[in-house]
Amino acid sequence: MSTQLTINLPDEIYHQIQHLAQLSNRQISEVLADTIKLSLPLLNLQTQFQEPVSTLRNEQVLALTELQMAAEQDRQLSNLLDQQQAGTLTEIEQVELQILMQVYQAGLLRKATALSEAVKRGLIAPLSE
Repeated sequence: MSTQLTINLPDEIYHQIQHLAQLSNRQISEVLADTIKLSLPLLNLQTQFQEPVSTLRNEQVLALTELQMAAEQDRQLSNLLDQQQAGTLTEIEQVELQILMQVYQAGLLRKATALSEAVKRGLIAPLSE
């Protein structure tokens, strides 16, 4: 199911999307829909990570120390990295790779922050003792 939507884009953005659509032999609407779909994990991350780790309850901090990228995203990231190594990434896949790398890095930073907070609170032992 889909919903039709009319939007006004700046000319520069429209031309970039149009160029990607031509390169991938796809409709502009498909490229836009995919671009929005790929951006949603970043929006979810921003919402999820708004609350500082230092304000979380102990069990929330401990849960974050086990934070992992979603399995589907992790598989896609691995596939895209393999394609990048082989030099076969399309422009759209390059954008997807950049987004997934940002998701990965944000999660890793959040996990590291949680580990530090857990050690400060005495919830876990320091890694280097």
